[in-house]
Amino acid sequence: MHALRSAEDVRTSLIAELELHLETTTNKHGRPFQRRTINAYKYAATQLHHWLTAQEQTRTSRRLAGVEQGFLIDTATLNRFFRWYYQEHDVPKSQDGKGGYTGGVNTVQRNLRALFLYLAEEYEHPNPYDDPKLQRYATPPMGKPKTLSAEFITDCLKATGNGSPKVRDFETVRNHAIIRVLTEGLRSDELLNLRVQDLDLPGHTLVVVPLKMDRNSLDGRVIPLQPKTVKALTRYLRVRATQRMANPNSPDHLDWLWLATRNRGELGYQGLHRMVKRVATLAGYDPSAVSPHSFCHTWADDLKAAGVSGEHIMAVRGWKSPAMLRRYGADMASQRAVDAVHQLGDRY
Repeated sequence: MHALRSAEDVRTSLIAELELHLETTTNKHGRPFQRRTINAYKYAATQLHHWLTAQEQTRTSRRLAGVEQGFLIDTATLNRFFRWYYQEHDVPKSQDGKGGYTGGVNTVQRNLRALFLYLAEEYEHPNPYDDPKLQRYATPPMGKPKTLSAEFITDCLKATGNGSPKVRDFETVRNHAIIRVLTEGLRSDELLNLRVQDLDLPGHTLVVVPLKMDRNSLDGRVIPLQPKTVKALTRYLRVRATQRMANPNSPDHLDWLWLATRNRGELGYQGLHRMVKRVATLAGYDPSAVSPHSFCHTWADDLKAAGVSGEHIMAVRGWKSPAMLRRYGADMASQRAVDAVHQLGDRY
């Protein structure tokens, strides 16, 4: 191996070490780190690396304590980085008409902690997160999540063939089945991690295995499916079987439920996100108004409005705290209350 000659080389090497460390260890719950979590920690470390490199190139590095030693920096330097990140990335953004910020610096600050914990353990570097002088950035207040209208979902289902048996092309049938499964309240990661064997269509259910545990876990949640969702999945499995990667005898065989188009492997988050936006556009709506997670809030609102008990909703979703129950579907809470009172009719 060639000798590391610069601080930039040292930092690049340390980021690679951090990635390997995260891939071969477990989190505080004793579970393997998810790839998206590892990537988020790497991203935060890489952002700091690029900023330090820019400081060196503008000849301000002499004022950065210990920068020649990679990430061995003091708290004042780290505070300057976070202020820079705030100014560059926390663009003013309003989701509820009350202003607010995106909160990017808060996320990076939390994710960067993993790097300094690793450096403290492996190299005995002082951890600036232990310094009370580190400037903490608060999480921005969250606006109420938006619940999708029944018309929106109906139009999206129509834009994906509306479950017609005459529609048989792989992508359209797959997209319709995905929209249907999203209406069952699954998060993006839960949906994308489904395997074919997780389906129990005769029982009108599927099983969601906890994302951060081994798939042999007994803690899987049973998700009840609507009859039309069962039909949509049945038709999807039929067209899925025509794909090369669905063939058990193929060397490229995958048991992931959702396959990408043109035999490119399993469907990923970006593909799911783009698909939902594209379907919204085809249905005649603004794609910026919807994301895959919008369906989770809509599912909660649907069940609350139908009178399903909070206990049952929490059991299906796997929520431990009633706070999650209050948050999901919160933007329609007033309307549900009005409808419930109206159903009482004349009380006197």
